[in-house]
Amino acid sequence: MKKVLRIYIENSVIGGYFDKEFETSTKKLFELFRTGVYKPVISAHVIAELDKGAPDYVKKNLETIEYEKHVVNEEMKTLAKAYMAEQIVSDNYYDDALHIAIATILGVDVLVSFNFRHIVNLDRIKLFNAVNLKERYNMLEIRTPQEVLKNDD
Repeated sequence: MKKVLRIYIENSVIGGYFDKEFETSTKKLFELFRTGVYKPVISAHVIAELDKGAPDYVKKNLETIEYEKHVVNEEMKTLAKAYMAEQIVSDNYYDDALHIAIATILGVDVLVSFNFRHIVNLDRIKLFNAVNLKERYNMLEIRTPQEVLKNDD
């Protein structure tokens, strides 16, 4: 039996459903969530970011899938601070570092994002994973939805 991948989705993917550039792959990913091919994972941090300014239709879109939702704990915040101490991202982008930390600690199979500047960025991925290894966590796969969907054909 094929293992169901647990996929952490951050806000850019949820909003990508309504973005012309990203809608095709995002809609296919959400359909695979709805049919149980993949298991979406989010955190209270995702909800908090959506509540800060996402349009209602984006928030309602999240309600169309069944997902695992996790609280943000001190271990996650500590790991995010370790990323910040290494200056992987500037202080203004702590929220992005927290997504990485949450996904790492939850042990998801992959984090998907359209945030090419701070998350889906090869140099930063290497740095995040270097900290993960230093802190005795597993490496985290970070991909775009398109990359995850290539394995589904």
